[in-house]
Amino acid sequence: MKKNNLLVASLLAASLLWACESKKSESTQGTSDSLKVEQSAFGKVSDSTQATLYTLHNAAGTTVQISDFGGTIVSWTAPDKNGKFDDITLGCDSLSGYQKGVPYFGALIGRYGNRIAKGQFTLDGKAYSLAKNNGPNALHGGLKGFDKVLWKATPIEGEEPSLKLTYTAKDGEEGYPGNLSVEVVYTLQKDNSLKIDYKATTDKATVVNLTNHAYFNLKGGFDSDILDHEVTLNADKFLPVDATLIPTGELKPVAGTPFDFTKPFKIGARINDAKDEQIKFGLGYDHCWVLTDSTKNLKLAASVYEPTSGRVLEVFTTEPAIQFYTGNFLDGTITGKGGKVYKHRFGLCLETQHYPDSPNQAKFPSTVLKPGETYETTTVYKFSVKK
Repeated sequence: MKKNNLLVASLLAASLLWACESKKSESTQGTSDSLKVEQSAFGKVSDSTQATLYTLHNAAGTTVQISDFGGTIVSWTAPDKNGKFDDITLGCDSLSGYQKGVPYFGALIGRYGNRIAKGQFTLDGKAYSLAKNNGPNALHGGLKGFDKVLWKATPIEGEEPSLKLTYTAKDGEEGYPGNLSVEVVYTLQKDNSLKIDYKATTDKATVVNLTNHAYFNLKGGFDSDILDHEVTLNADKFLPVDATLIPTGELKPVAGTPFDFTKPFKIGARINDAKDEQIKFGLGYDHCWVLTDSTKNLKLAASVYEPTSGRVLEVFTTEPAIQFYTGNFLDGTITGKGGKVYKHRFGLCLETQHYPDSPNQAKFPSTVLKPGETYETTTVYKFSVKK
């Protein structure tokens, strides 16, 4: 009888052990696709406040590092045609580099991206004055725009890891009306794309134009300019500007001008066209292109191909326009990652957005956000390789 009891107990123990191991296996399998978001110190914003660097990974080997300081994309690795991963965004090795006043490398831009003429606008009959931080005009949210604040960060682990950033801009901050609650979510997707979802609400009528200011060099290494990059812009019009880079109000067809990128063109082919007034004003390309598809659907706005590496960057957006900037004001005075000096035109920007100076130009699509409304836009930067 005792032998039988011992046999039953042994079988029961074995059964329980098998069930536990099976459950453990299922649990492990269920989390194998969950990719962690790594966190590390990134320097002190002040004596009592620490900035953090968050690293997103996908299964393909791509990594994107984002800081809660300015919501800044600090680095972004992508493979070339030989499978070699390189960092393809300009930036700094530490927080102190960004605090020195670099030109918005990888940062979130707001409350209003791009320029507002003479640093002023009128909304609902009331005049608002902004800091003039770009000649006679306001640029990228002011002296302390969203690129210079510490966002609240929430990492979200999973098969496609995300970083949610939130910030509330106070009524009157940098001269803008309304308490603006902003949420930006970066998601590193399986197909080597980074999706950026922007959302904002306000308690008072205000103007909003959010974007990201990443500087790309698809060669990697930061040893050369971007003039051999081939660019396509799905835009049949652009916004001519005056000498201070404020739109004149005209939507000019790109056909027959150096601004026609409806078919792939090397950046360097026409960037120094001394006969073109707009090239002179921008010192190259620093203009807003009006997308041919003006709907709020997610559509392909731009693509870039770098022939040496084979890297391809595609930009999809729900926005009506894109600012194409070719690093014309980089002058070799900034030392970036790895001690590399960022020289003239070593990076390009593709900033999805509404039109510059829209608060002062009634014919442009409105950038006004009112209480009860929600500002929502999405932009996707997707990398691939052409062999």
